[in-house]
Amino acid sequence: MVEWQSDSTMLPLPGTPRKRPANSTELREWLTLNANSVRRLLDVHGAILLRGFGVDSAQQFQDIAEVFCSEFSDYVGGNSPRSKVLSHVFTSTEYAKEAGISMHNEASYLKHMPDTILFYCAKPAQTGGQTPLADCRRIFDRIDPQLRSRFESKGILYVNNMHGGKGLGRSWMDVFRTKDRDEVETSLNRDGYQFEWKANSGLRTVMKAPAILRHPRTLEYVWINQAEQWHPSSLDKSVHKQLLSMMSEDDLPHNAFFGDGSPLSEEDLKTVRAAMKSEERIFAWEQGDVLVCDNHLVMHGRQPYSGDRRILVALG
Repeated sequence: MVEWQSDSTMLPLPGTPRKRPANSTELREWLTLNANSVRRLLDVHGAILLRGFGVDSAQQFQDIAEVFCSEFSDYVGGNSPRSKVLSHVFTSTEYAKEAGISMHNEASYLKHMPDTILFYCAKPAQTGGQTPLADCRRIFDRIDPQLRSRFESKGILYVNNMHGGKGLGRSWMDVFRTKDRDEVETSLNRDGYQFEWKANSGLRTVMKAPAILRHPRTLEYVWINQAEQWHPSSLDKSVHKQLLSMMSEDDLPHNAFFGDGSPLSEEDLKTVRAAMKSEERIFAWEQGDVLVCDNHLVMHGRQPYSGDRRILVALG
């Protein structure tokens, strides 16, 4: 039922119907019957784009996501603001449309990051709003081995300062979807966080995570951290200066360090950003598109946009 583009280097790999019209039920049945071969394609390409299959609702998208996800993530503890649409479907990151989002592997700062992330285009933006992708294996290869070695040996510390109801960023109640401190502490202890409750009713968490991993099936090395995104050097200089006029560096909503607590060099992070930019691949969304990404192999971002845009997400 699915005809794949022959170019083995494409990211994402497009798949379209052999015969039209096609519908989402047929697609789901075909994906279920061919799950092993589709998974092998994901291992090679990192992402596939299913286009032209008449997917026209969040429920149909969730049905397709169930083929790829034996379990779903509830995104508790996740950093991005999202709204729940169905039991396993969320809106994509709800940042201002004028802002771009740098490429990253979803929730690589969590104890258990999702293996797979799926996107569904319910409505493309009027202009912009693309979801850039990059192959983490190729990024790894681009980075100098000595720099890779430092990241690999030390890992990354992710620092998250969440307010208690008023402040910049997200509240801990929003992140953990509860107002019960005991419930939050149970979750944090289970997942190995360091944490402290702050005098202003806020919460500071620290998580150490790998900077480099080997893919669980292919055993290839992948660059898989959000150090450059969490580090203050990712901010516009004027925004950074304004924030520091309001709070100390320690109180910024996000920060990142090497796993031993030593600072990350802005020069090293420039090198990482250049490697990511060199591997960036961009496609234009069409209504009904379903994008399936191996979250260990491919990172994603978002370009600024105008008009209405509705992209839904499932994590598994």
